Amino acid sequence: MPTTKLILFEHKAKKNKEAPIYLRLIKDRKPKYVSLKLYVLPKYWDAEGEKVKPGHPNSVRMNAYLVERTNDAMKSLLDIEIDDPNAPAIALKQSVMGVAPVDFFTYAFRFIKQYESKGKIGTYRRFKAVLTKLQTYTGSKEFNFNQLNLKFLQEYENHMRGILKNQPNTIVSNFKAIRRIINEAIKENYILPKRNPFANYKLFWEPSERVFLTEEEIEALANLKLNPSSMKYHHRNMYIFACHAGGIRISDLIQLKWENFTGDHILLSTKKTGSVISVKLPKKALEIIQQYYSEDVPKDDFIFPFLDKTDKLKDPKILHARISSITTYTNTDLRDLAKDAKIDKHLHFHTSRHTWATRALRKGMRIEYVSKLMGHNSIRTTQVYAKIVNADLDKAMEVFDEVPPVKKKAKKSSKK
Repeated sequence: MPTTKLILFEHKAKKNKEAPIYLRLIKDRKPKYVSLKLYVLPKYWDAEGEKVKPGHPNSVRMNAYLVERTNDAMKSLLDIEIDDPNAPAIALKQSVMGVAPVDFFTYAFRFIKQYESKGKIGTYRRFKAVLTKLQTYTGSKEFNFNQLNLKFLQEYENHMRGILKNQPNTIVSNFKAIRRIINEAIKENYILPKRNPFANYKLFWEPSERVFLTEEEIEALANLKLNPSSMKYHHRNMYIFACHAGGIRISDLIQLKWENFTGDHILLSTKKTGSVISVKLPKKALEIIQQYYSEDVPKDDFIFPFLDKTDKLKDPKILHARISSITTYTNTDLRDLAKDAKIDKHLHFHTSRHTWATRALRKGMRIEYVSKLMGHNSIRTTQVYAKIVNADLDKAMEVFDEVPPVKKKAKKSSKK
């Protein structure tokens, strides 16, 4: 049962020493405070009686207002308590203030706006796509937090699986985005933790096959004769560079500048995780980067010739659009290059990341170092590659179970 109390906030007194009167609401031991826009000197406040003392010239009028606001508040609290016994304290405060409770979509779109303001355009657009898809399903731009329950999640999963024909991992990605928003809403007291629909909803991510190149395939791709003035040449070079230089993401490589190159190391702050890494370049990576180096090259020039300094790259949206365009172009060329190199695999730039990770583990690099160089937030992400390597080792051990072919004894020639 929610309760109310009138309190004088003396610590918020104005210069004339008058302090504001607040209405305190308590629900589930969580207090919320509503300013009543009334100020009195502390000497005129009766804390025990929760009213203005008779000595104040406007005490009668002010007390009548306080009684009215308290009664209205209690009525609002009882109404919302009947409608939703589990309503959080902030919902009660909004009701008392006459503010409509924030619905899920209003909160969610406001929350993801932070990604756009921080320049994380890809993340913003991914979340926006998830929310737009959910809005289409609900058929309304308004959606109460209480409607987002376990039953709704189950029905929405069935819709994505059956009607939209989404793959399991696509469904999980959608729910992870929604869960992220729900978790933030809980932190901000818009919903109670016990009302979290994901508390009893399990997400099952299906491991996808990670395509990577063997040493022979890397060499075949590197040895293709290409026109140095063609984009294919530069796309191939950047891919091979990544296979040797820590599997750096294409978005980071495209933006790599000569100021990030020390002569034998690459220093960069990854755009996805924000982690700062230093990668010592092996010989083959250095050979590639030296093809683009000249003594008079400006430090703020890009190493790989894809972005132009004249582009309006300070605008995150323009930068994101350029990187997306270059990535698409690169992946198209990589598919053609794979065919030319007789590589029967679906090649895209992210496979260079898989390739470097599996190569590093096969060569004996400790998994913690692999994880650090790849900029992973958790070593669990890196362990996927360790499983790939272990599976290959298990297969290699099968040679001990192979039965060697029986050599036939040569027939002795009969002497007459």
